[in-house]
Amino acid sequence: MQFLTEYLKTQSSILKELRQLEETVRGPISNSLWQYNQNQLDVLITGLVKMPTIEGVDIVDKHAQNRISKRSYAPDSIPLSVFETQTDLYWTLHEEKIFLGSLTLYSSSEVVLDRVLFGFSLIAITAIIKISILFGLFIWAFDRYLAIPLKELMSQVNDVQLSQDMSKRINLSNIENNELSQLQEHMNNMLSAIEADQKKSLENEQAKRKWLEDAVAKRTEALQISNEKLKDLAAKDSLTGALNRGSFFQTAQHLLVLSQRQKSCASFILMDLDHFKKINDTYGHFVGDQVLTHFTHTIRTFLRKSDLVGRVGGEEFAIFLPDTAIEGAFQLADKIRQAISNSILDIDGKKVTYTVSLGIDTSESTDLSIDQLFKRADLKLYGAKDKGRNRVEK
Repeated sequence: MQFLTEYLKTQSSILKELRQLEETVRGPISNSLWQYNQNQLDVLITGLVKMPTIEGVDIVDKHAQNRISKRSYAPDSIPLSVFETQTDLYWTLHEEKIFLGSLTLYSSSEVVLDRVLFGFSLIAITAIIKISILFGLFIWAFDRYLAIPLKELMSQVNDVQLSQDMSKRINLSNIENNELSQLQEHMNNMLSAIEADQKKSLENEQAKRKWLEDAVAKRTEALQISNEKLKDLAAKDSLTGALNRGSFFQTAQHLLVLSQRQKSCASFILMDLDHFKKINDTYGHFVGDQVLTHFTHTIRTFLRKSDLVGRVGGEEFAIFLPDTAIEGAFQLADKIRQAISNSILDIDGKKVTYTVSLGIDTSESTDLSIDQLFKRADLKLYGAKDKGRNRVEK
């Protein structure tokens, strides 16, 4: 009865294998039939017939004609019982299935019997082996599963204790699901908890350090920005935004030295607003401040990025022009003079006009200090004042 049950179970398993093989080879066989690739088809069928579970293969075309019929046994040694699985073959073209024929895989009772007998033989051999080693297992079981694991456990615990490394785990090489395995699990859980606490403490410490570093970085950046603003405020006139006297002369001195090294000329324009005290006395200091701001904004519209402008006195301004000869400086100065002369400021309903006098001088090869240029331009400026103001002297 047990043999019959095993036979039927094995036959069902082989039928399942045949269906799986059909699913596997159905695509390649359909492709070969569609492309009329007989060589590829013969290779596929030959490979199937050589498989231990297959006794034969039939391929029937769509006209019910045998295309291929192969068997692994000779005609005079037909098996007592043959069973098969069959599946249809299709080719999909433009989402339409085209029927190509059918594939039939055969197996036999001999295949089933061979597998059943092999299974019983394997069971018998396994039983003999188990009986043979049972006595030996009993002898060394105590030493293997109790004495050695305990000794190994104590060794690994001492290793963790000495190294203070909580990432290590107790890992017995030979352990069963018994009290020793439970002890190992509890000890590893304890080590994991200690490691997690250490990791959390380390993360908290790193987070605090990072917060402190970020705070210091932000504070440093804020200080740098404040310092830059202070430097800018210290270098510029607060009303007009032009360089103050000290910053202007310091920067102009550097530019003069550079011009001398490059053997190029530079020009200096000194400007003074005409009768500025009268504007303050007539309209008030607020209007006077607006005039100074307007004047600075106007002259900047004529300057290059490389040019330098500064407020060197109350209503006195200076321009340093690198790489500029006297004629170029004169043309620029006269444009400024004309623009100012033609300006009419509307301040609080008051129409305000003003003019400017300008003195120009150009650097010489013997000039070592910006003060030399300033003094010569100052003389020219006074010359413009003496000649009636609202003019340029060079």
